[in-house]
Amino acid sequence: MTMRGQAALVILGALAVLGGPGCVTKRQFRDNVASTDTRVTSVEDGVEANERRIGDLKTDTDSKVSAVDIKAGKALETGNQALSKAEAAEKLAKGKILWQVSVSDDKSKFANNQASLSPETMAVLDELAGRVKAYGKAVFLEIEGHTDNNGSEAYNLQLGENRAAAVRNYLSQKGGIPLHAMNTISYGESQSVADNASRDGRAQNRRVVIKVLE
Repeated sequence: MTMRGQAALVILGALAVLGGPGCVTKRQFRDNVASTDTRVTSVEDGVEANERRIGDLKTDTDSKVSAVDIKAGKALETGNQALSKAEAAEKLAKGKILWQVSVSDDKSKFANNQASLSPETMAVLDELAGRVKAYGKAVFLEIEGHTDNNGSEAYNLQLGENRAAAVRNYLSQKGGIPLHAMNTISYGESQSVADNASRDGRAQNRRVVIKVLE
């Protein structure tokens, strides 16, 4: 029975009392009815407020669960990236160098602050891709980016990475070598092969070295 139904029974009971001897006055009856109605309304308001609190709690819980799901997804992505790098490092550590190709400025024409590939470089990479495919076994390519010492160390690290990435992308898109079989690393200006004090020396240091590992 609803609260209002219970209130109605109270009112009917009060009417029955009015019909007998010694009944309460009409004023007292009205006061009792008003008091009962007020209590019923108060209880209903309490129930509605509690329902709102439950709804708010559910919304807050859903938001927190969504936030946890997002954080978990990001953590999983970071973990997968770390695993990929670890697997690549393991291949490099175990791999034996079969051969390597150095694409330096005299072949690739890596100009100052540039990572674009010249037609000469593309020809060298086409030859390399053909040789890799003809080898008949799975190999892994480590692609190293190097620079001269013009610019800051941080800048040259990024420039070396850009050059190595340009080579990797060409070998993937034009040479048909899968991306998972290649890894890029930048040494920036740290592994020069010639004196940076001369123009020819700087040209030799602007290079990409591709190591083919078993």
